[in-house]
Amino acid sequence: MLINKNDELIVEIEDIGSEGEGIGKFQGYTLFVKNALPGDKVKVKTMKCKKNYGYARLMEVIEASPYRVNPRCNIAGKCGGCSLQHLDYERQLEYKQNKVKNCLERIGGFKDEIILEPIIGMDEPYNYRNKAQFPVSRDKDGKVVIGFYAGRTHSIIDTSHCHIQAEENDKIIEAIRSFLEEYRISIYDEEKHEGLVRHILTRVGFITGEIMVCIVINGTDLPHKEKLAESLSKISGMTSISLNINKAKTNVILGDRVISLWGKPFITDYIGDIKYQISPLSFYQVNPRQTKILYETALNYAELHGSETVWDLYCGIGTISLFLAGRAKQVYGVEIIPQAIEDAKRNAEINNIKNAEFFVGAAEEILPQKYKDENIRADVIVVDPPRKGCEESLLNTIVQMAPQRIVYVSCDPATLARDLRYLCDRGYAIGKVQAVDQFAHSVHVETVVELERR
Repeated sequence: MLINKNDELIVEIEDIGSEGEGIGKFQGYTLFVKNALPGDKVKVKTMKCKKNYGYARLMEVIEASPYRVNPRCNIAGKCGGCSLQHLDYERQLEYKQNKVKNCLERIGGFKDEIILEPIIGMDEPYNYRNKAQFPVSRDKDGKVVIGFYAGRTHSIIDTSHCHIQAEENDKIIEAIRSFLEEYRISIYDEEKHEGLVRHILTRVGFITGEIMVCIVINGTDLPHKEKLAESLSKISGMTSISLNINKAKTNVILGDRVISLWGKPFITDYIGDIKYQISPLSFYQVNPRQTKILYETALNYAELHGSETVWDLYCGIGTISLFLAGRAKQVYGVEIIPQAIEDAKRNAEINNIKNAEFFVGAAEEILPQKYKDENIRADVIVVDPPRKGCEESLLNTIVQMAPQRIVYVSCDPATLARDLRYLCDRGYAIGKVQAVDQFAHSVHVETVVELERR
């Protein structure tokens, strides 16, 4: 049977894809169906049909999977943030564990030599995010809309509550919504590049309880800003209120300039015993409880005894570096973002850590240059690259430096598997592999891998 666009079909879902979509077959033809789960029998309508596979929209769940649950959030199926909230949490963990395992086997070619530890999930997989970015717009009736983008679009779904964000955000959004309506503040239109208020950024210190609000504007000032500051400052824990100037026609949320309106220009929080100052422009892990587990795992895999020289590549604001410094002789961090390195140096200072030094630049440029010009050495190298993984030039330098141990922290199992294959073909062996669920109800998973030179 030839499958065409807009066909309505009955499909049994057999598997789940890398983006959380259900995978089923109709007379041998593969269909990807968002919001469908293995075990579902569903009615679908085809949207895009290629030769051997297609994409279909879920019309009706005829028989529900035993793993299907009712999402807490009434916009979970529309919002781009929680693609797995309709899947039982224990099954989410199983899915992520298998995602890591399958990538290591299929992409990396690793089989029996891997010790894959049981994934570490969350005790409470809700209200775990300490950072939120809310786009702002107006609907066709002129009403203020504050919420999240629908999946793969720039259409904003209005919401007053998000079940994975810090609960303090509800009061913040209510106060800002009232302010924008009362004073008829203009809202940014990204197509016309007109209007003022673009985004709302919030951060909450889970240990300290300190709260930050930053309003991103397409201009240099916010009318009646003192009224907004007065309203927000009444929220318990409020510590920092600021404006961020972003007049660029871009999808990038934050500009480079921050103007403080009330309180401090930063908040503080802890991961373990390490204190961090976090500004609106700082990179800081969004799930501090699981981050502590992730970094403690990395620290354990590094097996430091106090005499080692450690290089921490893609170090951000020094989060892992400062964890490592307590057990190493010397730690060097490398990060391409200057603001992050400023934060890292300041965080070392406020924690009285003297044995951590930081360099601005791309890891794939800094490390080869210092190895060539200064003949630097490392007993342990820690890498925590972006989703694209490590450049081959960086991996080559790491191999030449021949550290006894490498700890690879990854947010993408596919590029992790690729890079591990490169390292293992050049003298390293994988020890333990630990997946950690940092982002419940999404398809994303963090992994820490221990490598030792043979």
